[in-house]
Amino acid sequence: MNPHLARLTEKFPELDRCQSEIERAFLAMKDCFAAGGKILLCGNGGSAADCEHWSGELMKGFLKKRPVPENWRKKLGEPLGSSLQAALPAIPLTGFISFSTAFANDVAPELVFAQAVWALGKAGDILVGISTSGESRNVLQAFRVARAKGMTTLGLTGESGGSLVQVADICIRVPAKEVHRVQEYHLPVYHALSSMLEDEFFS
Repeated sequence: MNPHLARLTEKFPELDRCQSEIERAFLAMKDCFAAGGKILLCGNGGSAADCEHWSGELMKGFLKKRPVPENWRKKLGEPLGSSLQAALPAIPLTGFISFSTAFANDVAPELVFAQAVWALGKAGDILVGISTSGESRNVLQAFRVARAKGMTTLGLTGESGGSLVQVADICIRVPAKEVHRVQEYHLPVYHALSSMLEDEFFS
């Protein structure tokens, strides 16, 4: 077992039931990044904050400094070359305030994430949807677009999984029902995945 995953299940034994799906998520993300792809993230409320948080762990150093390769340091020069950090591309769709408010007003609020996936996603990318209930309509609509475009869909949700289970290629269902408890489990799950990916690409 991956040491980061082992530590996760040691600290939270109840997450042992999620182990296989976390491993599947890691392998999918590893293959995506290795092929030059990116991940898009969407969610609402506290889950929107998790999207922003997770993207931050991927686009800069998390547990490691991640220096950029030597050839890039030479191209960039100093001190820029030694200050930047190697990154994994992760775009939270929860930003884009001008786009999202205009599209919500002019077309449909629940299709904002779907439109963003249509604009930014491509085959081989991954769409991550974080929904504590698994019933977030805007996330579900975004998954429909992602699947049509040949993207992998990864859901993080609560115990029941809701409708997200039906449309996600991979669905990590943490063992909780209350919103705040689900969110408390999501954090260590995506931290473990971030650590696993960092070891894979920046050892």
